[in-house]
Amino acid sequence: MNFYSMTDKGIEAELGGRIRSLRLRRNLTQQEVAEAAALSLNTIKALEAGKGKLSSLIAVLRELEALDELDNLIPETLISPLQLAKQQGKVRKRASGKRVKESKQEEAEW
Repeated sequence: MNFYSMTDKGIEAELGGRIRSLRLRRNLTQQEVAEAAALSLNTIKALEAGKGKLSSLIAVLRELEALDELDNLIPETLISPLQLAKQQGKVRKRASGKRVKESKQEEAEW
């Protein structure tokens, strides 16, 4: 599936449908999942509709025994040995953002 060609709402709906599918494969009702995850029935319904919070998603995935799938969602970034040696223990805490260089023509106009 090409998620880049989908809208955000489309992706939310797809993820919600996959959660519902997983729940049904485990033969669980929404109420059973809600009770096991200590969430409300409305929270489960919202997740399956493509809405909800990450904390709710994690609780539901835990109850559906699908937490290991989070590695596939966003894989851990591995650093090459050369990059690790270059950093020498430094851990990046911020993004630098894109820096825009002004052209010489703009400077000349001032």
